[in-house]
Amino acid sequence: MTEPVVLECVALNKEFVEGPEPVRVLKDINMQVKQGERVAIVGNSGSGKTTLLNLLGGLDLPSSGYVKVAGKNLNDMSGNQRGQLRNRHIGFIYQFHHLLPEFSALENVSMPLLIRGESRSTSKGQAEELLEAVGLEHRLQHKPSELSGGERQRVAIARALVTRPSCVLADEPTGNLDSHTAQTILDMMNELNQRFNISFVTVTHSHALAVMAKKILKMEDGRLKEIEPGAL
Repeated sequence: MTEPVVLECVALNKEFVEGPEPVRVLKDINMQVKQGERVAIVGNSGSGKTTLLNLLGGLDLPSSGYVKVAGKNLNDMSGNQRGQLRNRHIGFIYQFHHLLPEFSALENVSMPLLIRGESRSTSKGQAEELLEAVGLEHRLQHKPSELSGGERQRVAIARALVTRPSCVLADEPTGNLDSHTAQTILDMMNELNQRFNISFVTVTHSHALAVMAKKILKMEDGRLKEIEPGAL
């Protein structure tokens, strides 16, 4: 049985106006992500990887072409509607954790569910479950400043997964960590992917992270092409 497509883009183009002429950053990008699939996007700095991730997550709109999340075209939605769709179907992990410093780990992970309108008890229960899944059940009440870099990133991963999204978009999720902590995070992301069957699209310079993906895509000259692990 073929897994359903949770995220796709068709003929995606993005231009930015810099000086007298527009700069075309993305050129006719087509891709599909199926449920539970792990996709890595590699490429040189400045090649457009983060721009693509922002379009896939509805944080920005394309110059032409479209993105569909859970079968819905983001171009046809208002900013508020895109926000609601993100809350239900897309999780984000960044190189820097972006946790709210004044809130505990439990409160940070609960936040997306509270924004959705879930009760405090439901939000707390699901946040506790995810923090336990990432090995932080003993750090629920600690604030980000009281956690190590690896622990903060694990909290960020739990926050991305707590809504049970269709897909998680990760931008250099291990780029700010030492090699040992990075490997721990990689192993944990792999385990969570298998456990919850959530898709991951990861922008990375990490060879170890890229080769763990089912599909490796390389961004070059604004275009995306699939490559074999040996071509990295």
